[in-house]
Amino acid sequence: MTAFVVIMVIVLALVLILGISVITMFNRFVSQRNVIEESWRQIDVELRRRYDLIPQLVETVKGYASQERQVLTELSRLRTQAVSGPSGPSAERAQTEEAISGQLHQLMVQVEAYPQLQSNQNFLQLQQTLADTEDRIAAGRRFYNANVRAYNTRLGTFPSSVIGGAFHHQPAEYFDIQDEQARDMPQVSFDTDSYGSQPVPEYPPDQVPAASGTPTPQLHAAEPDNPVPGFGDLPEAEPHTETPPRQGTGDTRPPASSL
Repeated sequence: MTAFVVIMVIVLALVLILGISVITMFNRFVSQRNVIEESWRQIDVELRRRYDLIPQLVETVKGYASQERQVLTELSRLRTQAVSGPSGPSAERAQTEEAISGQLHQLMVQVEAYPQLQSNQNFLQLQQTLADTEDRIAAGRRFYNANVRAYNTRLGTFPSSVIGGAFHHQPAEYFDIQDEQARDMPQVSFDTDSYGSQPVPEYPPDQVPAASGTPTPQLHAAEPDNPVPGFGDLPEAEPHTETPPRQGTGDTRPPASSL
C-alpha cells in the first residue's frame, strides 16, 4: 500500500511538472507573438508617415525641377502601390518599400543640381523629416527582425517545437530590405596625405622640413681640425700640484710628503 502511494505521488508530480512546462512554453510563444506584432505596428506607423510625406515632397520638387518628372511619377506610383498593398510584413511589401527608398535616394541626388530648391525652407524641412523617418524605420526593422529571429529559433528547437507544433504556431516572416547604398562605405587609406593625392614622403632624420615649408637649419658639431672661431689656441693647463706649507724658523717637523 505504501509503495503504491509513493508511485502515485511520483506520477502526479511528473504530470504536474509536465503540465507547468507546457503552460510556460505556450505562454512564452504567445508573449513573443505579441512582441512581434507590437514591433511591426511601430514600423507600420513610420511607413505611413513616409507615405504622407511623399506627396508633399513631389509637389515641392515639381515646382522647381519639372525635368525630374520621371522620378516623381515613379515615386508616386510606388507610394500608391504600397498604400493599397498588404498591411502586414511580406516579401511583396518589402520589395515595394525597397523601391521607394531607392527612388527617394535618386531624387535627393538629382535635386542637388537646383540651388533654388536647396534653399527652399519647405523642402529642407521635408528632407529632414524624411531622413528622421528613414532612421526610425531602420531601427524598428532591426528590432522587429531580432524578435522574429528569437521566436523562430524557439519554434525550431526541442522541446519547444513540440508545443509549437501542437498548438499550430507558424514561423514569423522577416521584413528585410536590401539597402545596397548603406553598404557602400568609403575606402580609407592611411598611406596618403591629407588631400588623398600623393603618398606622404619620407625624409631622413636630419632632413625633415619645418612645418612652414622652410628647411630647418642643421647644427653640426665642430670638427677637431676646425676649432670654433673666437677662442684661438688656448694653452694647455698645467697639472695642479699642492704647494707644501712654508716651514717656520723654529719648526723642526719634516715637510709633509706629497701624495
